[in-house]
Amino acid sequence: MKTVFLTLFTVSLAIPSQGAEKGEKDGIKRDYVKRAVLTKEQEKTVLQLAAKCGIKKVARLSTYNMYPTAARGIRVQGAEQVKERNVSYQVLAVAYKPWWHPNGAPRKGDLQIGDYWAGKPRTQKEIILKVNKKEYRTRTVQGLSMEEAESILGLFLAKTYIIEPAVNQANFKQIAWDKPMSFRKRGENFSVSFPHKAQGAGFFDLQVKMDGKDLVIRQMFQAVP
Repeated sequence: MKTVFLTLFTVSLAIPSQGAEKGEKDGIKRDYVKRAVLTKEQEKTVLQLAAKCGIKKVARLSTYNMYPTAARGIRVQGAEQVKERNVSYQVLAVAYKPWWHPNGAPRKGDLQIGDYWAGKPRTQKEIILKVNKKEYRTRTVQGLSMEEAESILGLFLAKTYIIEPAVNQANFKQIAWDKPMSFRKRGENFSVSFPHKAQGAGFFDLQVKMDGKDLVIRQMFQAVP
């Protein structure tokens, strides 16, 4: 297995949080890492800031570690808009000074309330895949049909695949197989990405091919912070 090093900021925002999640009476889901649990008062401030930035209806609040630094961040997710298989929602990255990088400060154009600041929200899009009557979300299906992506995901979930000798299987147990990030096809070659089970620990990119009805894993790359 080859290891690819990416910038920490990219990995931290690209990968969905894998922490404990629970619903609340206010309809907002919370997903906090141990070192960054928001109090009710802190949540109130973050929600006020999100509203100022344009997110009026919040569906989820989460925090994440920015390894290998000690910095932690806050993520606000707006309500989803669903149209057939397509899902979109706004995401806002919020910085809190005591948790942020040393000497970190708001940039020009950022909005601020006390020690919290944020820029403009970005729009996140996802695609719903269905395997055995269960729904899964992915961010990219490129160069192949929805049915092909669902078929490949089904084979991964059932562990029905062939592994070529060059692939190191040691980290297979660390892959979050039920949270596919992307499916891409170029020519006859496929690339499928999955996050690491541990939040902020990177993701795995698997190079695969279809040999008849058999899914063959040819290479595996790991991107780590």
